[in-house]
Amino acid sequence: MKKMTLVLVFIFSLNIYSQSDFNSKDYAVAYNDLQNNTYEKDSTANALVIYEYGNSYVEQQDFELKTEIKRKIKILNKEGFNKANMTIYLYNNGSTKETVKNIIATTYNLVDNKISTTKLDKSNIFEDKYDENRTLIKFTLPNIKEGSVITYSYTLSSPFMFNYKGWSFQEDVPKLYSEYNTSIPGNWHYNIKLVGGKKLSTNESVLKNNCLDGGRGAYADCTVSIYAMENIPAFIEEDYMTTKNDYLARIEYELNTFQGFDGTVKPYAKTWETVDKELKTDQNIGRQLIKSVDTDVLLSSNILEETDTLKKAKLIYSFIQENYTWNEEYQIFKDVSVKDLIKNKSGNVSSINILLHNLLQDSGIDVNPVLLSTRNNGLATKIFPVISEFNYLIVKTTINNKTYLLDATDKYLSFGEIPFRCLTEYARVLDFKNGSDWMDIELDNTSTVQYRVDLNLDDKQHISGSLLAKKTGYHALNSRKDYYPNKEAYIKKIHDKNPYKEISNHQVLSEGETSSDFIESYDVEYESTESGDNIYLNPFLIKFFNENPFKLQERTYPIDFGYKDSYFYALKLNFSDAYTILEKPKDLVLSIPNNKGQLFFSSVAIGNSIMISFKINFKEAIYQPEYYPYLKEFMSKIVDIQTNSLILIKKK
Repeated sequence: MKKMTLVLVFIFSLNIYSQSDFNSKDYAVAYNDLQNNTYEKDSTANALVIYEYGNSYVEQQDFELKTEIKRKIKILNKEGFNKANMTIYLYNNGSTKETVKNIIATTYNLVDNKISTTKLDKSNIFEDKYDENRTLIKFTLPNIKEGSVITYSYTLSSPFMFNYKGWSFQEDVPKLYSEYNTSIPGNWHYNIKLVGGKKLSTNESVLKNNCLDGGRGAYADCTVSIYAMENIPAFIEEDYMTTKNDYLARIEYELNTFQGFDGTVKPYAKTWETVDKELKTDQNIGRQLIKSVDTDVLLSSNILEETDTLKKAKLIYSFIQENYTWNEEYQIFKDVSVKDLIKNKSGNVSSINILLHNLLQDSGIDVNPVLLSTRNNGLATKIFPVISEFNYLIVKTTINNKTYLLDATDKYLSFGEIPFRCLTEYARVLDFKNGSDWMDIELDNTSTVQYRVDLNLDDKQHISGSLLAKKTGYHALNSRKDYYPNKEAYIKKIHDKNPYKEISNHQVLSEGETSSDFIESYDVEYESTESGDNIYLNPFLIKFFNENPFKLQERTYPIDFGYKDSYFYALKLNFSDAYTILEKPKDLVLSIPNNKGQLFFSSVAIGNSIMISFKINFKEAIYQPEYYPYLKEFMSKIVDIQTNSLILIKKK
């Protein structure tokens, strides 16, 4: 009972700040805590956690898990007042429930340079039933002002040792010091996971002998640990990320086994070998994957008679897309029925893609089901199986030594594409014969956007011409999903984006709803902007980015675009001898370090024409946080080029 597994998963590492003048050493409120009203490391912070402390241990008397919590918070401005509103979640399972006691909360203010305190009255602590399994304990600290310091402490008691109390080191405001102490008897063997990639400033563990008396001379030793972090930046959500739970710095526990004082061992955590066996016989997964499908009745003769394997797979895929509708439900372990799908023509993710799997398999095509966790659901744990973390099922097939990932829930996907929601880093390929395994989700192709614009400026300062656009990959998918359901609305959107331009003769030149590209063209006319004899012209009829999406001072988590992409814009402007170019935009070449991306912008005047070329390459789908300052500057230049690159033309 002295064994304990500690698995620390570091996703990425960051630099840490130095300490401030606040008292982050302990729970006591110092004069400086009240006097200091700014946090120099983050001028945008509304509040600051100066000190927080947690201590979890098993109580000898009732063998329940006790967790003592203390927090000291500085309220920097009115927007930080919400930190004075506290909610404690208590779980219950019928007659067994968690409880909280010893709630003590105090507000500190400076009044005439003296420390004034206001304590929370116990009558202002409220209990609210959230649902049948959760109760909320709520209270608000009194007399909150800008500059206040609040402290509160309480003790949680939980009979649910399978759910050892985790600890969040990071939240939406910065923290100076966060410490978590644990004492875990050897009876309980946990898998421990550190998430979020921030380094611990303290990571210590010692063995304490005979910490828990089991009676009749039986004792357990405890592993006593201290985990601490310092100067933790606030986590602020921004574009181009998966769920924040992938990156919030925290420590989590999963019970692996429990060993009683009588020597009996009860396993809780599972191995992938065990999970594979369970899934093989599961009525929603394994049994559905072996459901026989009458292909002779279901599939048309042209599909059945197709001899080319790839063509046949594409025909089967199209058949599923065209005949079955996704009901927007993600369930993969509930209400999965191939039979009901065929009958009702509608079903959840697993039902649709398992039918696809079964038809491909019955046609002699190499195929496997794949479990994944979508971007909004968070990355699945790799170090041990947590099957509840998966919420989606797709299909993997290998044809002529090439692997394709398939999802038939979206009728606008082309063969080999999966929805953007599925672009996570990895997934689990199920193989009930040889054992399941992890696979990386890596896209070979870059999604592209290309615009070619030809314009003519006549002697009356009227501009007319044409635009040709070609998109591939996820850019094409987004356009197909916008265009085909409502073509009139799509064209109206183009007009709305160009209120001072006349748009006509819009055409879509690509093959159809599942084409691998999206090609469109239209004509454009508008009047130039003039000032005296000078004409000012912004060459960008289309802007790739209207504003810089990156606005944080610091970003502590990856920039996840989901896929590699590139943008290209080319303009040719022709004009008569009635005009001469006075000024053209300056050329610019800019790179992201380590050749992770490039920007090329050039303008060339030849005779009675000027040509503008603008190209952007993002060579990575995911950039680590250290690239954030460069991406921020990169995006800033892109927006500036598209906004301020004016051509100045003078009428002779």
